[in-house]
Amino acid sequence: MKKFICLLLSVIFSLQICFAEQMTLSAGISVEDVPEALFGVWRVIAKLDNTNSYQTFKPQSLDMWNLSRIGDKISLNNPFTGASAEISVKTVEGNLIVFSKKAPYDNKILTDTIAIRINDNSFSGINTLTLESFSNVDNHLLKTEQARYIIKGEKISGDSVLTK
Repeated sequence: MKKFICLLLSVIFSLQICFAEQMTLSAGISVEDVPEALFGVWRVIAKLDNTNSYQTFKPQSLDMWNLSRIGDKISLNNPFTGASAEISVKTVEGNLIVFSKKAPYDNKILTDTIAIRINDNSFSGINTLTLESFSNVDNHLLKTEQARYIIKGEKISGDSVLTK
């Protein structure tokens, strides 16, 4: 069980689930609305701010995100795990970006929502996770676990990295 939880948390913090359905930008938001500064490779630190399930969610993590765009789809890849997923952009207001990922697997559904504010070669924001577990017998909701993380990112590579 602990091995499963560790694997789950690794996937959660990379914001990717290999078995997820395809998602594109939300209605009313175009790829052109997303700042170019979002795209590139980011070193991301997450610190647990609040949760109702300390046994499920790690107190902190360090990860790498590679955010890229092909056509009208935005992908997040994790070079550490090899996982990748398309994200759904919910809001773009200047340098504030909100995106999410919802993925079913086994008898669980993970909803992962990220709100970040990009500032040059860094970002800060909030990562909200909801993990719902359902009964294998009649599919009723057994429990809902939630966590809120404070996240910070530093750009490692990409067009907006300053050269000196």
